[in-house]
Amino acid sequence: MKTVLLPGGEAVPALGMGTWNMGDAPSRRADELATLQLGLDLGCTLVDTAEMYGEGLSEELVGEALQGRRDEAFVVSKVYPHNASKASMVAACERSLRRLRTDRIDLYLLHWRGSVPLAETLQAFMALQKAGKIRHYGISNLDIADMKELWALPGGKDVQANQLLYNLTRRGIEWDLLPWLRERRVPVMAYSPIEQARLLRHAGLARFAKSHGMTPSQAALAWLLAQQGVIAIPKTSHSDRLRENVAAAGIQLSGGQLAELDALFKPPAGPAALEML
Repeated sequence: MKTVLLPGGEAVPALGMGTWNMGDAPSRRADELATLQLGLDLGCTLVDTAEMYGEGLSEELVGEALQGRRDEAFVVSKVYPHNASKASMVAACERSLRRLRTDRIDLYLLHWRGSVPLAETLQAFMALQKAGKIRHYGISNLDIADMKELWALPGGKDVQANQLLYNLTRRGIEWDLLPWLRERRVPVMAYSPIEQARLLRHAGLARFAKSHGMTPSQAALAWLLAQQGVIAIPKTSHSDRLRENVAAAGIQLSGGQLAELDALFKPPAGPAALEML
């Protein structure tokens, strides 16, 4: 499995597992648990969740899946913006830890920017890190102006990732934000890497994938994994789809194939507002 180096020096898998909308339905729980555990077996040991997902149900699912295997996983969770203050973040983190059945979160992210000043959020992160409740901290859905502001604050240069909407149809970050992050060796965690399955129905991508002996999902993931400093976190509740995703990590797209995808999905021609889902 290809890895991406965090600024702190830790290597994490370039292909992880997202869990949005997982844990919500009791009828799917057994399949979801089995899929997460299979992911660990196959090397997808980075597991992404958030207190927002099902208001904690996703974290509870992840906690159950990791029982007896916690040390194999790199757990990412995210704090609501309204819980990102010094007064609220400690309690929010403790709730997440209880749901995850663990004593630490490996990477704790601000889910998006809210009304709490970034300086205060950084102070809260650093306090949790000093207490051993989180190992690393980072952000999600912050644009280049936010990042420049964050970078100038105490503790801002210690962020380990920015989780962003990034896939073949959402390439706006390539204009300025992605190069800025790369210069500072801050990885991008790409959420919705197959555009919530909409990319699977893209006729051009389907033709490309068929001509090169892969599935549309594998083509979309292989393109992301070919990008420097990018971690992809597709979500699936099905073991067969998970195996398909893992196989994408073994695909190395050629320069010609990357050029084909650029022709199908144009890079940005100028700056654009940060997209979110």
